[in-house]
Amino acid sequence: MTDPTRLSQLEELILKMLIFNGGEMYGLEMIEQSNRLKRGSIYVTLGRMEEKGFIESRKEKTRPGARGLPRRLYKPAAHGIRTLQEWEFSAEQFGFGGKV
Repeated sequence: MTDPTRLSQLEELILKMLIFNGGEMYGLEMIEQSNRLKRGSIYVTLGRMEEKGFIESRKEKTRPGARGLPRRLYKPAAHGIRTLQEWEFSAEQFGFGGKV
């Protein structure tokens, strides 16, 4: 496990939230459960994480009678889980990273 992909503090927080909550969450749900995530940055961060392969997303099925756009649900990808494990291992071994 050498040279892990760098995770920002927000990326680390989001991956931990998704893993801890057992899978899929939508952006506003993450904001509500965290005191650090903000509406202005969550979707930019989620988009960047999806481009890096850390998370995957899908649109929620439209419910009968629902108004508005379907929500996008996010879940950790295998690459994201491995990266987080490597990041935590390196932080423990070499004293970098941080507690989220």
